[in-house]
Amino acid sequence: MSTVRARLSPQESRSAALEAARALLIEAGPQAVTLKAVAARIGRTHANLLHHFGSASELQAELGRYLSERITAAIGDAVVRARQGEADPREIVDRTFDAFGREGAGALAAWMILSGNRDALNPVLEAIHDLVDHLGAGHEDRPVHETTLWLVLAALGDSLLGESMAAALGLPPGRARDLARDHLLASMGLAAEPHRA
Repeated sequence: MSTVRARLSPQESRSAALEAARALLIEAGPQAVTLKAVAARIGRTHANLLHHFGSASELQAELGRYLSERITAAIGDAVVRARQGEADPREIVDRTFDAFGREGAGALAAWMILSGNRDALNPVLEAIHDLVDHLGAGHEDRPVHETTLWLVLAALGDSLLGESMAAALGLPPGRARDLARDHLLASMGLAAEPHRA
């Protein structure tokens, strides 16, 4: 019995592949994001994905771009709403840590670096740079670039080693996120809440 495949436009096919790649990244890590696995997930052939992406490293680069666009939009929204008093500034930290942890951006970045595919990080870095420039416009009195630097590095480190390092130091899981929230609130002149032991 043969299955009938729905005819997708090239853009729809790329979008489906990127969403499948994101799901594989979250479920099984960056090593699982292969052309063959993504093709199987969306009912396409390896050759079809090769046509759209060229190689596994190009698929990973596109996945990085796809994730960074989603992530920077969500973080940018949280920053704007926090500035307007419509959201708790802690949401900025939570969205950043979630992006690198639960959404898999940290594992993907590490995988790209360790596999020698550093150029694939350029779209991610450009998206962050564009967001920071946008958020910094009109707020030159605030250390937007410096805040972004420490927050991204903290979230990246936490996604890769945070839980293990906290356990090794006898600290509760999520302590790095708590510290990042405190640091952000302090940089905004707001009081941090006491932490549970």
